[in-house]
Amino acid sequence: MSTHLLHYLPKRRLLSREPLALLPGLALAGALTSAAIWAGNIPLIMHLGLGALTLAIIFGIIAGNTVYPWLQPASHSGVLFAKQRLLRMGIILYGFRLTFQQIADVGAAGVVIDLLTLSSTFLLACWLGRKVFGMDSQTAMLIGAGSSICGAAAVMATEPVLKAEAGKVAVAVATVVLFGTLAIFVYPWLYRLNLHYHWLPFSELSFGVYTGSTIHEVAQVVAAAHSISPEAENAAVITKMIRVMMLAPFLLLVSGYLSRRRGSTDTTDKTAITVPWFAVIFIFVAAFNSFHLLPARVVDPLITLDTAMLAMAMAALGLTTHVGAIRRAGLKPILLAGLLFIWLIIGGGAINQLVRHLI
Repeated sequence: MSTHLLHYLPKRRLLSREPLALLPGLALAGALTSAAIWAGNIPLIMHLGLGALTLAIIFGIIAGNTVYPWLQPASHSGVLFAKQRLLRMGIILYGFRLTFQQIADVGAAGVVIDLLTLSSTFLLACWLGRKVFGMDSQTAMLIGAGSSICGAAAVMATEPVLKAEAGKVAVAVATVVLFGTLAIFVYPWLYRLNLHYHWLPFSELSFGVYTGSTIHEVAQVVAAAHSISPEAENAAVITKMIRVMMLAPFLLLVSGYLSRRRGSTDTTDKTAITVPWFAVIFIFVAAFNSFHLLPARVVDPLITLDTAMLAMAMAALGLTTHVGAIRRAGLKPILLAGLLFIWLIIGGGAINQLVRHLI
């Protein structure tokens, strides 16, 4: 049915069919999640440190680049729902795993680490993109926003502020998906190497802060830290949520900078600023959970549901990670994103250690 015909259908009919349209995609993500949970209980895979969330995204990537193109027409809306809505609902429910005491453990150091990592990564992206690679400023800023804040979500939120072309947005999203997915496997490996060789004084908590302050997407942070330990995962999610909440002030600063640079005096040209409400609600849920008002028989099923939602979001993220899109992005954007990825690992680690030493 064409989009023209859909436009003229009664709204009530469309709304009644919408939940049914989600079912194929949700069923596909659910099947991949079930397979990931089953595989995660195999002793050999458990020994490799591959949890259900990591396996879900691996299975999703495999399916996404093999069979999913044939399933996409029927499954796309449900997969997109799992990738976006279930992820946000999962993050909100993650608050039932945490208390304000754990948030306080991350503390002011986590805020300063996020602020320094975000600003240094974005400014480095702008400089490298323009001066080293000769890229246009919009593409460089989109890649910088995705690398420094929260991946594809930050790219999409920055696009209307920059008034960027759709092709530049697609390129930026492809690069952050590539290196953010790579981070899921690199960070647990780095943690185990550091645990063996004692290069830096990272505890599980401080490595979680490092993970949350330097990996691109929320989903990727959860998957990487989940493979390390529950304490690392909790610290990583808290740190990442602080970083996500910096998106709104970041967009305001970028918008103000661009207005001054253009010398615009048109007060009617205003762009809506995205506020990450799910991150705010996450904090409220953690605050509520700090009072232990709900009994364990209520909280435990919520945590189980939360794990299922996050795993389905990982599977959906994998399904929408297409090798072809990354290949079409071109060499310069991938090189820029690659250098930012290296900076986040090395420079972000240095920022983490410096701030921990000073605060």
